[in-house]
Amino acid sequence: MVDTTHIQTGRVGVMDRLHARLAARTRPATGFRSNPEPRMIGHFARGRQLLAGNFLFSGQLVEAPNTSIWDAVTQVDASAPEVHGFAWLDDLAAVGDNKARMAAQTWLHDWIDRYGQGGGDGWTPDVTGRRLIRWIAHGFFLLRGADKDASEAYFRSAAQQAIFLSRRWKATRSGLPRFEAVAGMIYAGLSLQGIEDRVTPAIAMLTRDCDRQIGPDGGIASRNPEELLEILTLLTWVETALTEAEHPVPSALREAMGRIAPTLRALRHSDGGLARFHGGGRGLDGWLDQALAAVGTMEQPDRTLQMGYGRLAAGRTTLITDVAPPPGGVSAAQAHASTLAMEVTSGRRPLIVNCGSGVSFGPDWRRAGRATPSHSTLGIDTRSSSLLSTQRDGSEVMTDGPVEVQSEISTVADGYRLAMAHDGYRVSHGLTHVRTLDLTLDGRAIAGEDLLTILDPEDEPVFDRALDAETLQGIPWSVRFHLHPEVEAAVDLGGAAVSLTQKSGEIWVFRQDGAEDMRLEASVYLENGRLRPRAAQQVVLSGRALSYATRIRWSLSKAQDVPTALRDVDDPAALEF
Repeated sequence: MVDTTHIQTGRVGVMDRLHARLAARTRPATGFRSNPEPRMIGHFARGRQLLAGNFLFSGQLVEAPNTSIWDAVTQVDASAPEVHGFAWLDDLAAVGDNKARMAAQTWLHDWIDRYGQGGGDGWTPDVTGRRLIRWIAHGFFLLRGADKDASEAYFRSAAQQAIFLSRRWKATRSGLPRFEAVAGMIYAGLSLQGIEDRVTPAIAMLTRDCDRQIGPDGGIASRNPEELLEILTLLTWVETALTEAEHPVPSALREAMGRIAPTLRALRHSDGGLARFHGGGRGLDGWLDQALAAVGTMEQPDRTLQMGYGRLAAGRTTLITDVAPPPGGVSAAQAHASTLAMEVTSGRRPLIVNCGSGVSFGPDWRRAGRATPSHSTLGIDTRSSSLLSTQRDGSEVMTDGPVEVQSEISTVADGYRLAMAHDGYRVSHGLTHVRTLDLTLDGRAIAGEDLLTILDPEDEPVFDRALDAETLQGIPWSVRFHLHPEVEAAVDLGGAAVSLTQKSGEIWVFRQDGAEDMRLEASVYLENGRLRPRAAQQVVLSGRALSYATRIRWSLSKAQDVPTALRDVDDPAALEF
C-alpha cells in the first residue's frame, strides 16, 4: 500500500520552499499602518539566561556567550521550529533593557541574512505566522534606534513573509498550526502597508475554522488543554487587533472564544495551572488568567464533561480525569495513553500528577511520557491502554486504544462522584477498567476504586488465554500515583499508609485495600523550560489478576490536624535549568 500521508507531507514541504523563495522577490512594505501592543507573557529570568549565552533547546543546554542564537541552535538536532518562531523574543522584551534590545535586533537581522531568502527550517506557514506576530507586536522594541537600512530590511522581510503566508496558509493542517498561520496573516495585513488586501480572505478562513475546529463544548480534536489555551490566546489577539484597526470582528470569532473559556476553566486546577494531558503543560503563570480576562465573560462550566475531561472540585481540592478515548487522525501524533488518568491539586500545590510531555527532552522521553505507566491510573504491566504505531514518515501515532469510554458525574451523600470505564484492555486481555472517584464536600478526602473485570461472557476466553500466557500466575497490573516533585513521601504506620507532605506543611495520607504490594518508586516530572526531568516519587499498588474481577480500593485524605485553609506563600524564584 502506498503511504499517501508521507507523499503528501513531502509535497507540502516542496511547495513551502518554492513559495518562500518566490515571496523573497516581492516588493516590500515601507512601514506600519498600525502596530498592535504586545500582549505576550515573556519570562524575565529566561531572557537573562539568553543574554548570558545560556541557550536551552529541546532540553539541551548550549553555553555560548557572545554567540548568535542561530549559531547556538546548530549544535542541537530538534529545535529549529521552536527557535524560528521567535517566541524567545518575548523573554528578551520582558528584560527590556538596552542590552536585550540590541541582542534582539542583532539576532533578527542575523535571521534575515541567513534565512530571509526562503531557506532554512522556518518557512512553514505555522512557524511563519508565529514569527510574524512577534515581529509586529514587538515592532517598536525591534526598531528603536535602528538605522534606515535595518528598518528597511525589517519591513522588507516582514512583507515577504506575509506574502508567503497569503499563498500557503490554506495548506496548513487543521488545529493550532492553522490558527497560527491565519492569525499571522491577519496581523500582517492589519499592520503593514501594502498587505491590507490580504486581510479579508484570512478573516474568512478564521471564521470558518472557528465554526469547524472549535466544538460545541469548546474543545479541539487534539484534546490538549495547553494547545486550546494557545488558540484562545491567538483569537483574543486577533479580536483586539481588529478592534484597534476599526475592522469588524466576526461573530463566529467571539462565539468561539465564548465556548472555549468555560472549557478552560473546567481544565484549570486550584493552583491556576492547566491539567497536563495529551502533550500539554500547565502553562506559564498568569497566561490563563490573561486569556480568560480578555474574553470578558465569567461563564462557568457545568458538571458535565469538557473536551473529554471530568472535573470534581470542592474546598481547596480539584481532581481532573481523562474520560475519553485518545485523539485520532493527525491529532494522534501528540496523544497519550492516559485514559482514566487523574491529577489532584490542593490549594496552590499539585499533589497527584501525570509525568507530562517529554517532547523537549528528546524522542526517548517523548515516547516514555506517552505510555500508560507515566500516568496516574491503572495499567496492565505488559502494555499501555493505547499503543504507539510508527508511521513511514517516522511519526508515532496512538492506535489500538479504547473504543468505548463511559462516564457519569453525580452527587452522593457527602460529596461528588465520577464513575468511568474503558475497554482498552478488552481485545488483549478481555478486561474492562472501571474507576470510581469520590470527593467529599469539604475537599479533604478522596475515595477511589479501580476494578478490572469482564463485562461480557464473550470476553472470558480472551482472559483465559491471557492467563495461560502467564502460566496461570495471574495477569500483572499496577495502579500508579505520580507525585509532584515538591511532595515528600514516606511509608508510614508500618507499611499500612504513605504520608504525603506538601511544602506548605499540608499532609495527606494514602491508604489502600486489595493490592498485594504498596511501595514508593522513583518517578520523573517532565516540565518544559528545564534542562532535565525533575526527580519525583510515585506510590505504586501492584498485584495479579487471577479471576474475572479484581478490585482495588484506596483513599487519600488530609491528616486530621491539617487546617482546611492555611497560609501558603512562596518566595519568588528564578528560572531553574
